[in-house]
Amino acid sequence: MAPADDGELKRAVARTMKWNIIDRVATQVLYAVTGIVLARLLSQEDFGLVGAVMVFQAFASLFVDSGFSSALIQRKNPSHEDYSTVFWFNLGMAVVLYAILWFAAPWIAQWFEGDMRIVPLGRVMFLSFIVNAASIVQTNRLMKRMDTKMIAVSSSLGLTAGAVVGIALALGGFGAWAIVWQTITIGLVKGAVLWATGHWRPLMSFSFSILRSFFAVGSGVMASSFLNTLFQNIYSFFIGNRAGLASLGYYTQADKWSKMGVMSISQVLTSSFLPVLSKFQDDRERFAASTAKMNRLTAYLLFPAMGFLGVMATPIFHSLFGAKWDPSIVLFQILLLRGVFTVLVSLYNNYILALGRSRLLVWTEALRDGIALAAIIVTLPMIALSSPADPTEGLRIFLIGQVLASAVTWVVTLVITVRLTARSVLSFVRDLLPYMGLTAVAMAVMGLLLDWQVSPWIAAAAQLAVGAVIYFGANAALGSKIQADALAMIMRRR
Repeated sequence: MAPADDGELKRAVARTMKWNIIDRVATQVLYAVTGIVLARLLSQEDFGLVGAVMVFQAFASLFVDSGFSSALIQRKNPSHEDYSTVFWFNLGMAVVLYAILWFAAPWIAQWFEGDMRIVPLGRVMFLSFIVNAASIVQTNRLMKRMDTKMIAVSSSLGLTAGAVVGIALALGGFGAWAIVWQTITIGLVKGAVLWATGHWRPLMSFSFSILRSFFAVGSGVMASSFLNTLFQNIYSFFIGNRAGLASLGYYTQADKWSKMGVMSISQVLTSSFLPVLSKFQDDRERFAASTAKMNRLTAYLLFPAMGFLGVMATPIFHSLFGAKWDPSIVLFQILLLRGVFTVLVSLYNNYILALGRSRLLVWTEALRDGIALAAIIVTLPMIALSSPADPTEGLRIFLIGQVLASAVTWVVTLVITVRLTARSVLSFVRDLLPYMGLTAVAMAVMGLLLDWQVSPWIAAAAQLAVGAVIYFGANAALGSKIQADALAMIMRRR
């Protein structure tokens, strides 16, 4: 690759990373503000009802896409007909699955304590994956072109409109319906913006041969995502059935807030790195060099984000919700730890996917799920353990088993990845250790401030300030190139 091409690619990565970060920050701020208001207005049971519906929506959304969006990004030069075929497939699958779930709604309600309120909630909530299916290809075209500005704009506008609708309905006493219509509104507004500005319309044609050509990559991603989604949502399935909707509400809150950090980092990395890696899939040396930089950047962002949130969990929850959601705090911390492994595995899966070896993802995911299933079998009898002083005792035991399963998955995925990237396990670990160590030091000092008898807002702000000074200051003092590059990307100097 010529130096000029190198420079243009670096600028493209910087632009993409910058807008992805803007997208995630704006998304999470808007999502957080809405979530805080709704958490104060709605009950634990309201969140449990929606959590029950979301289990099935997650699976339906997965089948709608079937991994073909990732295959589009992995393909070097997808054509108009490629995009059109995937678009019609997504939309058709969404309609079929909605019909199935519409009729299945009463059976879903029976599983969750026979609460028939789930039936109408589900039948409306499930409309959202039809709405979202119409925008998948529009989003993927922008990601493939590394032009993510309008993705950020559409997300922000959608979340703003959803916040207005959700909060208004919550104030009006509509309970769980506030979350349902918030979700529908977000999808409608985001889709409308993407279609209005995307300047792309599908061809009125559908090619089975093109769909088959995507199957090699798409089927691997689909199978891996199915297994991952199964074990991301099976917890809600068992918690709601065994421990009740109130306990599911506590878990739903912890899961939602932990995912704000975990999924933001994971999505930024996927949308920023996968298009670049796919360009180097035939250049082993450049591919290996790229993974080293991406590992270090991921570690630089991931460890302080998850670690600082874990230390600050109590003052954050008390600042935002008072004591209403205290049982969710320890669940939130456990899920953050699992999230570290989740992001790293997602990063390594991008490397595997960029090389066109998506079927390997199925094996790593199957192993993780096998271990997770064993942990579920062992801990399920204890999931309903609770007392007035500790209503989440059983849930803690249940989730710790899943953390161990995720750790084992990381080790196995790492071994597979190093074999494909011509790098050693030690080199991958060395990419992570400096940032892990600096984060641990910062967390230890932040922990000393937990006993301060001050407002939770002041405690959280003081902890964050101390942690940031230690972490970023130490990186600067040690001459961290990753920190310098990250700042340069944000400032668009490189």
